[in-house]
Amino acid sequence: MTEKPMPARSGRPQLLLVALVFILPMAAALLLYFGSDALRPGGTSNHGALLAPIVNLRDALPGSEFGESIDGYWALIYMNTGACGEDCRGALYKLRQSRLMLGNEMNRVERVFLHGTSAPDRVFLDSEHGGMTTLHAPDEAALLGSVRPEDQPDGGYYLLDPLGNIVMYFPPGIVPRDMVDDVSHLLDLSRIG
Repeated sequence: MTEKPMPARSGRPQLLLVALVFILPMAAALLLYFGSDALRPGGTSNHGALLAPIVNLRDALPGSEFGESIDGYWALIYMNTGACGEDCRGALYKLRQSRLMLGNEMNRVERVFLHGTSAPDRVFLDSEHGGMTTLHAPDEAALLGSVRPEDQPDGGYYLLDPLGNIVMYFPPGIVPRDMVDDVSHLLDLSRIG
């Protein structure tokens, strides 16, 4: 018995299939990169506003008592120039909870309350917010107010890095988890403080 030879098949379809496996992803990537803005992801992953240009508190206000009190630590700062009413107390509570939510990293972060000319209730602060730095520092408060983004409401929180740079602003209505996400991300990336 003799076997019939199989008809010769062209390798062209297989070659085109292999070429498409490499060319199609490259074409899709180029389309996404150079294509319309509708195909690009929008926004950023941070919840607070990154401040630009970066202002260094120590350079702007040399010899500041505030800069010396938090030397080497990250600082979450809340500023209230009036009497500390319910909104202020709620903001201080949010500040405390946000720091506690950092877990093992909370020792790298200090809480700072910059108050106005009226002294805050020391009994309340000592019982509810022990370990928080409280200062009447009008020059520092003015500097912080000047770096707040114009499109953000007043009464939020500032993040200061260990070198004295004012890095972020969080609006007053921010959810503590969102603030913690941003601070945790910066702490993970940072080799200082």
